Amino acid sequence: MNKRLSQTWQKFRQSFSVGESLNTTVETGKAVLEAAKTFQEQGASVELLKPLLQNSSSLLDVLCSPLAQVVGAGLPFVPLGIALLKFSRDITKQDPSLEDCVFIVSQVAYLESAKQILSLYPSSNSDADPNINKALTKQLQKLNDIELDYQSASNAVACFHESELAKAFNQVLLARLAATNISKANAHILTQRVAWNTHRYIIKAWIESGDAIKSIIQPSFGEWQKEQQKFSSIDEYLKTHIASKPLDLVFDESFSFKDIYVPLKAKPVNKNGEINKKVNSLDLETWAKEILLNSKNLEQVMFVQGGPGRGKSVFCRMFSDWVRQHLHPIWTPILIRLRDLDSFESRLENTLKAELKISFIQNDKNWLTNKNTRFLFILDGFDELHIEARTNVNLEAFIKQVSGFQKECQDFRDMGHRVLITGRSMSLQGIPYLPRNLERVEIVEMDGQLQQKWLEKWEELPANKGKTAAFGQFLESDKCPSEVKKLAQEPLLLYLLAAMYRDGKLAIDKLEQASHSTAKIVIYQEALNWVLTKQRSQTDGTNLNIELTQQKPEDLKRILTEAAVCVVQSGGEFASMSMLELRLQDDEAAKALIEKAKEKLGNEALKTALAAFYIRPADKQEGGVEFFHKSFGEFLFAERLKARLKAWTQYYEAEDGRQLVIPEAQMNWQIYDLLGFGELTPEIVEYLMGLLTENQDFPWEQLFKRLEKFYRNWCKGKFIDSAEETLPQKKLRQLQKYGIQGLGQRQVDIYAGLNVMILLLELHRYAQERDDLKQEIVFYPSGKPEGTSKTTQLLRIINYSDCIQLGSFNSVVGQFLRGADLRGADLSGADLSRAYLRGAYFSGANLSRAYLSRAYLSGADLSGADLSGADLSRAYLSGADLSGADLSGADLSRADLSGADLSRADLSRADLRGADLSGADLSGADLSDKDWGDIRWDKNTKWDDVKGLDTARNVPEALKQQLGLS
Repeated sequence: MNKRLSQTWQKFRQSFSVGESLNTTVETGKAVLEAAKTFQEQGASVELLKPLLQNSSSLLDVLCSPLAQVVGAGLPFVPLGIALLKFSRDITKQDPSLEDCVFIVSQVAYLESAKQILSLYPSSNSDADPNINKALTKQLQKLNDIELDYQSASNAVACFHESELAKAFNQVLLARLAATNISKANAHILTQRVAWNTHRYIIKAWIESGDAIKSIIQPSFGEWQKEQQKFSSIDEYLKTHIASKPLDLVFDESFSFKDIYVPLKAKPVNKNGEINKKVNSLDLETWAKEILLNSKNLEQVMFVQGGPGRGKSVFCRMFSDWVRQHLHPIWTPILIRLRDLDSFESRLENTLKAELKISFIQNDKNWLTNKNTRFLFILDGFDELHIEARTNVNLEAFIKQVSGFQKECQDFRDMGHRVLITGRSMSLQGIPYLPRNLERVEIVEMDGQLQQKWLEKWEELPANKGKTAAFGQFLESDKCPSEVKKLAQEPLLLYLLAAMYRDGKLAIDKLEQASHSTAKIVIYQEALNWVLTKQRSQTDGTNLNIELTQQKPEDLKRILTEAAVCVVQSGGEFASMSMLELRLQDDEAAKALIEKAKEKLGNEALKTALAAFYIRPADKQEGGVEFFHKSFGEFLFAERLKARLKAWTQYYEAEDGRQLVIPEAQMNWQIYDLLGFGELTPEIVEYLMGLLTENQDFPWEQLFKRLEKFYRNWCKGKFIDSAEETLPQKKLRQLQKYGIQGLGQRQVDIYAGLNVMILLLELHRYAQERDDLKQEIVFYPSGKPEGTSKTTQLLRIINYSDCIQLGSFNSVVGQFLRGADLRGADLSGADLSRAYLRGAYFSGANLSRAYLSRAYLSGADLSGADLSGADLSRAYLSGADLSGADLSGADLSRADLSGADLSRADLSRADLRGADLSGADLSGADLSDKDWGDIRWDKNTKWDDVKGLDTARNVPEALKQQLGLS
């Protein structure tokens, strides 16, 4: 039977033998307020509760009072409600009904929740309108007519924020907040927070009420206690793992991330991975907040991408804490560094549970379907998943897990969680089929306004007082190279520049001479020199690092570069100290350095040396180390690789003539040792080429010849087809000794060969831009073409690589194929989807049935190539030379062919639906034949300014009519 609130209140009046003296004004609110104050001071009594019942219509009448009094006095609303229930039970000798209990407990729990949440909003405690408006009176009167039966009361206990009571209470609170300085939007969020937060106080009331309602409420008190412990566990997690993140120190400075953080800007990324440059930049936090608060697009996964040093991880720190402060418990933030994941299960929820060693998750099998908790999972560093994950689970499978989980959260009402994931811009490029529910944005460079805000925060720090203005003027002056001005738009590099300028260690003369490709290298080199020699120094300039570490700067750099090798080969995030010690033991010079340091610093000498720099103990591995920022490790790895490459080109004079310092067999092992671990990232390759090109007189030809010889032998299987211990086997055993799992001999062999191919492609591209090298350094990945015969070397390499996992070749090498010389190559059926092939040479190549969907082929030379039956859907072919190419039966749907040369091409039965042929040249092209049939097109095919259709052959009549050619 339904029972109204007014009936319940009247029932309690009768129990306490009081009548009604009611006038719903500010005075009625005082009845509850005075009762709570007296209870706080004197404890509970029947006489205390009588005026409360007589002079109010509900406990929410207290909201008629000034909110400062409600919030600030710490009044005991839950104990007051429990006292009402207990005294009523004692007087009537009857247990109250569930409906009666819920009416009372829900009100006091809501008031306790409101007291807590409103205390977080100082502006809510000062009334802009001292007169309580009619809307509040009206909403309070409406409470009298709220009805409950047993089922609706049970539902309110199970999930208060979804109940009819919550809706009614929220309307009262919204009306009350209208008299404050809080905006309507914030008032709505605030009331939602109060409603979600009420459940924990309902639990508190049930537990503290004891025998008064013990026989009425389900589940058991033990279950309520577990639920209360869950909320305590969540509170502890938020305090320890979320609230502390903005307060972490920046590297080894004396200030925190919060001290210098400024909100970032971003631009939308479309389904093709392109940044929408036509729209204005949007505030990244605002974008994330709007999606989070919009319940209509729960299917969308938020993906924030950006280059290294753009501020993705710092954004995660700051945004997770903002959610904690302003949206919890509507959303409870869970921050996970993906580098920390130890295991990868078949479902994302299992992976999360394995990672989050938190009691509220581990002790609750229904932690994702509890309607009283809703999580925002912030997964930071998609590109930082361990190497084992890349091999066994792979990035595509993981992003599909995330996508599937988000869809479940939309489909299953009891879940409703959200996922925000970050990663480098290139991290999604090699994935052929991205989920459709990714809502992507890319963090853009800091504009002048953001840069100025950052500099203002920088100036506020004690160590920077009076030094910032000069730095800002330097950035704006003609003295500052344009390349440096561009790099100063990256948060990480802006910090490095500002810190070195502050300490007078910024080598402006070197920056002035730097090119666009080397400016970032100069900054990192100077930053490395800064921390090695200048960062810890006395006022007289004495370098304290030597005393602290017992190492000279050049020796420390050698140790740091080896640490970078360990970190990169361990997955790019952290490595064990034992791995570093073992690698240094293999190097006689480095071994001597450590032994010397141990004489003065003891067995912890290596840790002491590393602790002085941008390295810290790894969070997830005892005895491990990690770089403060991934970029430092990648740069230092490139430094180590550069040193090796240089050594491979050096000679010494012997009696029988010049001899290589590093013989061939030793170089082959060093290649496997450095490169047989996984894929080189674009960032490492960029740093490496920047380091190499600093010296224009570098022996490029010698390096090319040595690497090319290794590549040819690798293609023949020389290093793995042996009865003796092979180099891949030796490297694999080394990695296993270091505790790195997930690779086999074939993977080691494939990575070593493909990484050498990447280096050769980079050398080739660099040489083709220099007149003195373009004839001497020409790399043919598939072998040099001979006459009309096709070369199959690259196709065999692709098939060999893909036997480990489909798409492996494309994933590792696909983004480095710009300008590659693949003339006359047989690549029939090869998977090059999404590969970056801009300006590549494919003339005369066999690409029949090849997978080139979404491949970037703008400006590529495909003249005379066989592309029959190839999948070129959504490929970028603008400005490409396809003259004389065989495109019969090719899928060119939604491809960009604008400005392409299709003269004399065979397009019979090609699918051109949705393709853009604006400005393309179709002179002499064949658009149909009796075997393949006509081309296919639709209303979305663009023919604007197309050329040569008048000389094209077999133009379908329907197309002539459409274009007015008949």
